[in-house]
Amino acid sequence: MIRILKYGEVENAAIFARAQSTVDVGGVVREIIANVKENGDAALFAYCEQFDKAKLSSLAVTEDEIEEALALVEPRFLAILQKAAANIRRFHEKQVRSPFALDDRDGVVIGQKITPVDRAGLYVPGGTAAYPSTVLMDAIPAKIAGVQTVVMVTPPNQEGKVNPVILAAAHVAGIDKIFKVGGAQAIAALAYGTESIPKVDKIVGPGNAFVAEAKKQVFGAVSIDMIAGPSEILIVSDAGSDPRFVAADLLSQAEHDKLASAVLVTDSMDLALAVQRELEVQIPQLARAEIARASIDNNGKIIVADDLTRVIEIANEIAPEHLELCVAQPFDYLDKIRHAGSVFLGRNCPEALGDYFAGPNHTLPTSGTAKFSSPLSVDDFIKKTQFTYYTKEALAAVAEDVAYFATQEGLTGHAKSATIRFEEQ
Repeated sequence: MIRILKYGEVENAAIFARAQSTVDVGGVVREIIANVKENGDAALFAYCEQFDKAKLSSLAVTEDEIEEALALVEPRFLAILQKAAANIRRFHEKQVRSPFALDDRDGVVIGQKITPVDRAGLYVPGGTAAYPSTVLMDAIPAKIAGVQTVVMVTPPNQEGKVNPVILAAAHVAGIDKIFKVGGAQAIAALAYGTESIPKVDKIVGPGNAFVAEAKKQVFGAVSIDMIAGPSEILIVSDAGSDPRFVAADLLSQAEHDKLASAVLVTDSMDLALAVQRELEVQIPQLARAEIARASIDNNGKIIVADDLTRVIEIANEIAPEHLELCVAQPFDYLDKIRHAGSVFLGRNCPEALGDYFAGPNHTLPTSGTAKFSSPLSVDDFIKKTQFTYYTKEALAAVAEDVAYFATQEGLTGHAKSATIRFEEQ
């Protein structure tokens, strides 16, 4: 049963504690990465047989396999994928940056140009659940950014097939290359390249502890989006919310995995007790009831505070991945939320809208990193390059200032480079 904690009557450590994985996979991942770097495709085929129980003749997904998958997916789901993709495109197109140049001083032009990365790699999980939504959320911003080649990796089943809904989403999103490989070995392949899989410039997408560790270890050879922790939801609610709705929204994240975190922060003890009871009604009804039960019992909590001001303070300190503002006037509180990956406003905006359909990205900062990082966006797939142009006359006007600045740092070579152009030979 979910715990109810009264703020001010328990230690803050209990209020703000998060689930932590105790699995140390660093050594295993290091060996996998080294093997893939040295042996390329041969290592990938071996790992696929070892971990996925699939003996493959080729890593690449063919056009015939994509067509076969499209034929297997229900037409209604294909139509919904298209609707969701349109919403995601509409939102992310607003994120596109423009280059600029400042030329309002004689002989001086400074500015910034925007260039997409050449190749982006998308990791799509294929374990306990298939997530076509992740395909759309990760690929569409890359395409909008102008990435030339978007490469997707995802593990196959024992028959060597990729889940049809994953391939359908990849088709809708316009992914260029798809490969049947998962786990840390897939991250290594994207980071360093193999005979089949091209080296990419950036890797995005969630995964298990091995995938997260691999992303951490290859960072530097390649850019990554973030190190994703367990899924999180925090619901801020006043007394007016329906406990059935609140319980259902908490469980929408609790069913992800046993380390997922579902938290309600409210100023109403009556609501807290009602939600506690309702969770016990709804958990047994879930297809993933065992996972949700472990998440709620071990990591879930209901925090009761004296007023909504304190409730908001607690929410900001936790800095959740998903935050629902289930209050009477949600827009009155939006600016008070300083730390959250994505905010859902009102009593009729379940977080699942964001997971699948609304348009804002669902690849979000977890584990409190919303205090300093942002959702996946078009910005993740571009580089900003500065440029500077001075005529000789414009340089002459500032050369002595530049040189003097350089000497204050003890860098006489810098100083000389600014003044040598004006010395008599």
